[in-house]
Amino acid sequence: MERVEGTTPNEAAAAVADGELPAQGPPAPDDDGRTGSAGGNDPAEGEADAGRPRRRWFRRAALALFIALLPLLTAETALYINYQGDPAQGTHTRNRDALWLGHAWVDGRKKDADVTALARRLQGTGIRDLYVHSGPLEHDGTLPESVYPRARWFIDAVHEKLPGIRVQAFLGDVLATEGADGMVLENPDTRAAVVRSARQILDTGYEGIHLDLEPMPSGDRDYLTLLDALRRETRPRDAQLSVAAHQIDPLPALHTAFGLFTDHPKWWSQEFFGQVARRVDQIAVMSYDTAQPLEGTYGGYVAQQTSLALEVTPPATDLLMGLPFYWESNFDHWGHAETVPAAVRGVRLGLSRTDADRSRFGVALYIDFAATEADWRAYKEDWVR
Repeated sequence: MERVEGTTPNEAAAAVADGELPAQGPPAPDDDGRTGSAGGNDPAEGEADAGRPRRRWFRRAALALFIALLPLLTAETALYINYQGDPAQGTHTRNRDALWLGHAWVDGRKKDADVTALARRLQGTGIRDLYVHSGPLEHDGTLPESVYPRARWFIDAVHEKLPGIRVQAFLGDVLATEGADGMVLENPDTRAAVVRSARQILDTGYEGIHLDLEPMPSGDRDYLTLLDALRRETRPRDAQLSVAAHQIDPLPALHTAFGLFTDHPKWWSQEFFGQVARRVDQIAVMSYDTAQPLEGTYGGYVAQQTSLALEVTPPATDLLMGLPFYWESNFDHWGHAETVPAAVRGVRLGLSRTDADRSRFGVALYIDFAATEADWRAYKEDWVR
């Protein structure tokens, strides 16, 4: 029993018995057994003391997370700010737009009525080129004629119902840059086969070659060599050579930093983009699948991409910015953010700030079979007018 000051042990016991003093509990443990300051034997206080390290850990973790995310938050804020302002007057179609078409137009699934409907759809738009999927190329660069049996029919039907619109063969393949399976551009025999395939399909009546090889690392010299060879094939025929291009580094050398953590080449350097643009008649930026979470940041990103591409695309080359004429929702492409209105506004802002009067400029719509009425309406109202 704890001693009460000013009493003997017997007096204290008697006082307790008489009710003058409250009964005392068992002796307190030594100070070495306490969990904290005075009163540490209180269970509630012990729990509070035990919770302090946890709270400190959470605060430190939250601070570390904020510091780690600060560059990303800063970049996203900059993109959102880039989406502000008003596009310049006259930043609308130059009648050099393009539309990617699916394989059904050349494999027998489409009929005359479909071409009639397509002609009606394109009436009054700025579309000049159709990139109709006519591959894919084999990994060795060859192209079986069996994959485009109705190509000649489609080309003739377009010329009849859509005079002035060119039909280009959309050819692509997966490159063996992320695995063993795919086309190996380092092989000169493969590149020679791609050139022969281009010659073969131009003989069918196509007015150009639209090449889409992915994923293409920035700075790939074999790709530039292939483009030079294809240009020697298309120029004497007065045919177009166009390519689908990766996005440009939104930050300098980001493609290099990204490559330290993944084998997937998301971006091209601005220098490499310019090298490609100088070798072709048209370059269409695949300005979608950006992982941007908001319409404002996506539109700001497209505005930035438009400016970066304009800076290095020669005046003699058509620059086309891709519009997402499809909807999906995943980490790479948030459907609520990557919308046609946001993309068109971004294109107009980038054009306004960099080269508002450029004539060889347009948008490319990806892709016909996934487009909605809302996509077409936004394109016509916001870009064609």
